Amino acid sequence: MLFKKKMAAESQEPMDLDAVMKKFDRESNTRIWEGVPKIVVNSVLALFSLFCVYVTFFATWPQEQILSSFIGSIVLIGYLLYPIKKGAQKVNSMPWYDVALMALGSSSFFYYTFDAMTVIKQGRNFETYQIIIGAIGILCLFELCRRCVGLPILCVAGAFIVYAIIWGLPNPDFMRRIETLVSQLFYSTTSGILSTPINTCAKFIAIFIIFGAFLERTGIADFFIKISNSVVGGFSGGPAKVAVVASAMEGMVSGSSVANTVGSGSVTIPLMKKTGYKPEFAAAAEASASTGGQIMPPIMGAAAFLMAENIGVPYSNIVVRAILPAALYFLGVFIAVHLEAKKEGLRGLTKEELPKFLPLLKKSYLLLPLIILIALVGSGSRSIAYAAAIAIIATIVVGLFNKENRITPMRIFEALAAGGQGMITVAVACGVAGIIAGTITMTGLANIIINGIVAIAGNQVIIALFLTMLCCIVLGMGVPTTANYCIMAATCAPILIKMGVPALAAHFFVFYFGIVADLTPPVALAAYAGAAIAQANPMKTAFTATKLAIGAFIVPYVFALNPAMLFIDTNALEVIIICITSVIGIFSVSAALEGYLLHSMRWYERILSAVGGLLLIYPGIVTDIIGLSLAGIVVLIELATRKKAKALAN
Repeated sequence: MLFKKKMAAESQEPMDLDAVMKKFDRESNTRIWEGVPKIVVNSVLALFSLFCVYVTFFATWPQEQILSSFIGSIVLIGYLLYPIKKGAQKVNSMPWYDVALMALGSSSFFYYTFDAMTVIKQGRNFETYQIIIGAIGILCLFELCRRCVGLPILCVAGAFIVYAIIWGLPNPDFMRRIETLVSQLFYSTTSGILSTPINTCAKFIAIFIIFGAFLERTGIADFFIKISNSVVGGFSGGPAKVAVVASAMEGMVSGSSVANTVGSGSVTIPLMKKTGYKPEFAAAAEASASTGGQIMPPIMGAAAFLMAENIGVPYSNIVVRAILPAALYFLGVFIAVHLEAKKEGLRGLTKEELPKFLPLLKKSYLLLPLIILIALVGSGSRSIAYAAAIAIIATIVVGLFNKENRITPMRIFEALAAGGQGMITVAVACGVAGIIAGTITMTGLANIIINGIVAIAGNQVIIALFLTMLCCIVLGMGVPTTANYCIMAATCAPILIKMGVPALAAHFFVFYFGIVADLTPPVALAAYAGAAIAQANPMKTAFTATKLAIGAFIVPYVFALNPAMLFIDTNALEVIIICITSVIGIFSVSAALEGYLLHSMRWYERILSAVGGLLLIYPGIVTDIIGLSLAGIVVLIELATRKKAKALAN
């Protein structure tokens, strides 16, 4: 953080980062606790983190008790932290109605925890008081979701619930429909709040959020920015390249594109402006790179764990197959900022401004926890949760050797408290996403949606992909990464699977297009956060970010139509060829969008470059030959034009 503050000061760009976070990231709109109340609240959060560790490794209770106690604790700490509206943060103040909601909501779920065996034995014969308890729990969870996640996901959930009550459930008695809906959504572990999303959150995501909090306390985010500055900061347009590289590395452990944008952008955006990038481009570069962090292995905004559960494949399988698409995405952004720098004649940072590489190399031990995590997960010898626990221990050990951010008992306490706080929005979003998935399953709406889109698409997979893309972008607007994927997996992925797309490719497709909603107007939260830091036009920033993130719009179509890019049904030689041609292809597409290669491109060069690039990205011998030929023609034209320009100059 010292490095960030220093660089922000040098850029002479005063900014209130907390205000930016509070405006675009609901997670930051928390109550203000100070003094003894702050210690008490942080102690509750730290104890919740320890409870999650205990449950992950030692609890042998029935699943109903584990999950209801987990979400009950989330509701309790959620109301402790999140006020009824923005700007309602009085110091050490919690209104009576929030205390009432906290008590009602948490006790509803804790009732299930302590009376779980009775509920399990009675089957579907619920008493009236149990339905009332369930309804209170659902409503309190919804209100907490409104406070810490936002309205978009609630609108989706509300629409599905209204559909279920009015049309979806067959019982003619209105009250019986309400009872059926509440009992399924509140008490069932297969469809509703306590279904797969919350189960995955409690089993895997929680421990990784705690790991991320410990990593942050070791100063690894600052290390990523420094090492990126040292390696690429001196090149043309260096600060923008730093944004791409640092965000890719930070994205490995971060679960929020907005937080990523503000965290890295507080350093990189002012530096980009200082070296000559337009404010909109600087903000867009950071936003597109930070949003890409959600698709970067090994964490992928926690969606990797959910994907493994939904598809029924090992987590390591998901991580390996995500590497090439993620690399192509970041390569596309990197190339775009490079070409923009060349086009505008921008310089990099001076030697004096660059951190020294050798001193940084000595601090590469900070990467040890990540290396251990990836090695353990990749080997498959240990469970994911065990690997994360070992990585947390490694982080504490590594932190003992870091003089700038040395781990102390207080820092461990702070990390546990931050981990507890970080779980709230993810868990709440997972709970509401479970409600959405539950209503879709109960009412058979999934089949109606699937059959409708399949009927419109006919036998044309490309039409189904396009319609699914639109659904994902609309449903993903303003929704956090984890909940975003849960909704997409329940509503959109089955459409593609029915059209013959392999399950893994279908889930990757919907995940990618749900993520780019953070960049796509009108609800482009990451782009707007970057624009606030850059003092740029928000809408222009969002459109520029969409252009920079073109890889996220192209690559999913490629692996959906030809899963070889995900290393499905292919061999080593084909993988090597795919990697080479895809890199050339993404370069060609980026050049076409920037309108610059060796110099400003003519309109027909841009068309040839774009078509050639798209053909190269799509795996296949014929497409590769044609694409390479078109790209080669563009390069030859550019070389001839440059030679002619030099001759005229002489």
